[in-house]
Amino acid sequence: QVQLVESGGGLVQAGDSLRLSCAASGRTLSVYIVGWFRQVPGKEREFVASINRSGTSTYYADSVKGRFTISRDNAKNQASLQMNSLKPEDTAVYYCAADRRASLAYSDKDFYYWGQGTQVTVSS
Repeated sequence: QVQLVESGGGLVQAGDSLRLSCAASGRTLSVYIVGWFRQVPGKEREFVASINRSGTSTYYADSVKGRFTISRDNAKNQASLQMNSLKPEDTAVYYCAADRRASLAYSDKDFYYWGQGTQVTVSS
């Protein structure tokens, strides 16, 4: 199985940018699709973005389209989420997830492996 560790979270001002990283170990990341999800207290975990194995296809939630970019570097066993024009409503714990079966997924139930999350806080 693959282990995932997120990093790059922090406290930023609205309008700032932040880049989250997802480091994989135990397995090569190239055989997994990667997704980013976020969750705040009192709300369901929501889909943010996903990317296929080769990095040629991506899918984004409407709330982040045009602001966030998901990417991956299979040679480094890493995936990233570039977050621009951050808003207070982007505040959440962000999770990296991976799955070997799906081609491109957007539901948390379609991802088997999960990281522990990294906190992103955007102040106004």
